[in-house]
Amino acid sequence: MRIQASLIAAAAIAISMSAPAQQQSGQPMPMQGMDHMNMDHAAHMAAMAKAQRQAKVSELGKDVMPFDLSATLHVFTKDAEGGVQQVAARDKSDVKQTELARRHLKEIREQFLKGDFSGPTHIHGAQMPGLAELSAAKPGSIAIGYKDVKGGAELSFKTADPVLVAAIHKWFDAQVSDHGKDAMEGHVH
Repeated sequence: MRIQASLIAAAAIAISMSAPAQQQSGQPMPMQGMDHMNMDHAAHMAAMAKAQRQAKVSELGKDVMPFDLSATLHVFTKDAEGGVQQVAARDKSDVKQTELARRHLKEIREQFLKGDFSGPTHIHGAQMPGLAELSAAKPGSIAIGYKDVKGGAELSFKTADPVLVAAIHKWFDAQVSDHGKDAMEGHVH
């Protein structure tokens, strides 16, 4: 009986100590809030794959985006002509993140106007929905505007081409999915 109690205590200690080690080693951790009891295997595997994809995108994002993803929020608002991508600091008084977001959006605007979508390709992969159509678009077929907003900046994407509008919408949806808690859909005002 005493040996069994010691083994149980040792197992509990080992389990409690392995979680921080897993986090530091980069091993995937169970998703917070995932209800394993009410989830079939396929749903569990899909949720885990999505979490792993979001972690990979977050890591690759550091190569392209100078701001701290967790300190900012991407908001993607679709409209009839394309849509608006906004990046703003979660803390609107965070001057560093605000300036980094603004600088980044100014830079990628210039790249996008030239048909250069290498940044999103690096982060999300060449198969990202909408990306092939946007990369192949003729210069000038998508107007891309820049504007400072409180805590960051936004890019507006406007086109009369319905194929490109659909591509922008697919591209926005993929970014919302890939960035997880660091992105959300916006609403047209």
